[in-house]
Amino acid sequence: MAKHHELGKKGELIAIDFLKEKGFEILETNFRLEKDEIDIIAKDGATIVFVEVKTRSTNYFGEPEIAVGANKMEFLLRAAENYLISKNLNSEIRFDIISIVLNSRQKKIRHIVDAFYA
Repeated sequence: MAKHHELGKKGELIAIDFLKEKGFEILETNFRLEKDEIDIIAKDGATIVFVEVKTRSTNYFGEPEIAVGANKMEFLLRAAENYLISKNLNSEIRFDIISIVLNSRQKKIRHIVDAFYA
């Protein structure tokens, strides 16, 4: 597995633990529909939360969350809609980003709640 994939998987595991510690219920991980994927689908109270995890080894080129651009948002929206339809859910939803900088010197986690509308 390529190093960036390994780092991404580590980041997703860190994000899952982080969300559980905050009281979220993890519903699914790596939900895929064709080329669209949602890293984590969780429940925060009655709200379904679609979480994109971005992990980098450094923030030299900016914080990891800046990698979530318009195209990625479009993919996430489409995948979320399909998830809700497939599960026959009609719940409040939101989109969060968990941004992680992870290397031998630091582990920095930033949770951006309602990231698409903040």
